[in-house]
Amino acid sequence: MNDRYLVTGGARLRGEVIVVGAKNSVLKLMAAALLAEGRTILTNVPVIADVPLMAEVLRGLGAQVQIDGETVVIDSPAEPSYHADFDAVKQFRASVCVLGPLMARCKRAVVALPGGDAIGSRPLDMHQSGLRALGAHSAIEHGCVVAEAEKLTGAAISLEFPSVGATENILMAAVLADGVTTIDNAAREPEIVDLCTMLNQMGARVEGIGSGTLTVTGVSELSPTTHHVVGDRIVAGTWGIAAAMTRGDVTVRGIDPAHLSLVLKKLVDAGAEVDKFDDGFRVRQEGRPRAVDTATLPFPGYPTDLQPMAIGLATVSEGLSLITENVFEARFRFVEEMVRLGADARTDGHHAVVRGVEQLSSAPVWSSDIRAGAGLVLAGLVADGVTEVHDIEHIDRGYPHFEDHLRRLGGTIERVVDPS
Repeated sequence: MNDRYLVTGGARLRGEVIVVGAKNSVLKLMAAALLAEGRTILTNVPVIADVPLMAEVLRGLGAQVQIDGETVVIDSPAEPSYHADFDAVKQFRASVCVLGPLMARCKRAVVALPGGDAIGSRPLDMHQSGLRALGAHSAIEHGCVVAEAEKLTGAAISLEFPSVGATENILMAAVLADGVTTIDNAAREPEIVDLCTMLNQMGARVEGIGSGTLTVTGVSELSPTTHHVVGDRIVAGTWGIAAAMTRGDVTVRGIDPAHLSLVLKKLVDAGAEVDKFDDGFRVRQEGRPRAVDTATLPFPGYPTDLQPMAIGLATVSEGLSLITENVFEARFRFVEEMVRLGADARTDGHHAVVRGVEQLSSAPVWSSDIRAGAGLVLAGLVADGVTEVHDIEHIDRGYPHFEDHLRRLGGTIERVVDPS
């Protein structure tokens, strides 16, 4: 696609947004459906481009998948195929999460190395070392992760870094392994909690959910289930930061505000009034935001997926902000596009220094990933004139009904469909 957004600056966003299920959860839950023969139903599913892409991956493995709005029905076969081919997997990173379920069900897997966002290196070393600890042989061959085992046996596994993807794959392989597996330094993100919750609903025995140590007692088989996907904290955080950037008043519902505790604290530090509810929060910003420093870290730290929005906020804040990226080394590519819009920003390694200006200036800009695309739209809202945001297919992969929500909040945005 060659679609682009035309974003007119100047509006103060006001109103309410209801957030649905998390992109970073639903794709892994779809993969987890492979662990049990029969019909698994997921509700509160976001209408985003990555869901049908994952459906195609699952269909290639022998599953039947039906998508009906915010409901996905997956019929997993008695004997899934173990080969996820390149054409299905190459388009997005989350497709590699079928590795764990295939090892659990088939004791072998061939998964093409995935594609995805251009935000830096995300090697599969920890995924493979975890599977090896469970008794598998694993290597990269001809552009694929190739793994097989006579059987999987529980083991003590310590991750060098609390990788979300590695935690998910090891967890899903371990639930059907013989014996007990411990995953130390496991990722603690709400999406990991959501996966563990669904696995336990299916009959798995996972303990320590939400902590840095997961204990998995293997069972002989799992059963299909119905599961409500956890709300998307990244989408929710995007709208909260948009309220602060535009000096607006936005209520976000559909998520647990505890999943965004540090993000909401940073907004308070920037001068916003933040009210929390059981199912969401409200952000009100009257004057110009104050500069705040931000460093991304694994949960419960500041999410790397909201780093572009932190930079966007910094560009129009009063004072000097230091943004430190500790997760993905290439995520600062976004800053180059912000400079096109008149941002006073420079990067040095893992750090970006941003001196806020009163207003950005419109220009053509290009999205390099999902979050950068959304961040550029937010920047367009606080620029003069009309900002062209190109490569918006990235935004479609992570933000359901993005332009509709923005218009309802009072923003002016037009999607231009250009011929290929």
